[in-house]
Amino acid sequence: METPKRLEQALIKLYNAFHNNELNPEYCSACAVGNILDNHDSWKHLSNDHGSIELSYVGRVHQRLGRKFNGYTPLELLHIEKTFLEACGFITPLNHYNSKPKNTTNKDILFNGLFSVVNYLCKLEGIKNVMDYSKIFEFEDENPVYKFDAIYN
Repeated sequence: METPKRLEQALIKLYNAFHNNELNPEYCSACAVGNILDNHDSWKHLSNDHGSIELSYVGRVHQRLGRKFNGYTPLELLHIEKTFLEACGFITPLNHYNSKPKNTTNKDILFNGLFSVVNYLCKLEGIKNVMDYSKIFEFEDENPVYKFDAIYN
């Protein structure tokens, strides 16, 4: 199975952002969508509220014109961001009154957000989640279905 180009590019950017500590849900240029869009924050004009899936006037115009940003429509981008924020523990849309995690850059919190985003991106492509590791734990008659060679250093 060949990975669609937009998915592959998004995964590489999100992977690098996560491991380089450049993923931050509170900054439009460093969140999931910000990283997918090369750390630009101009996408924030697609909606009036960070974490909302309601398109602004600008967002509706781009959506109706069929515009895509790094392969994603404005509405897809807003869904990606909402998925990320909610999986990180935010109440969306973001504002002063809604709760948020205490440490928004905690690796466990960011991983949860990243996992949900990757799952959503795979659904957009109509493929299984590339981060689904449940298959390696499958068993039949109390024996593992898949065998791996253990390498110890």
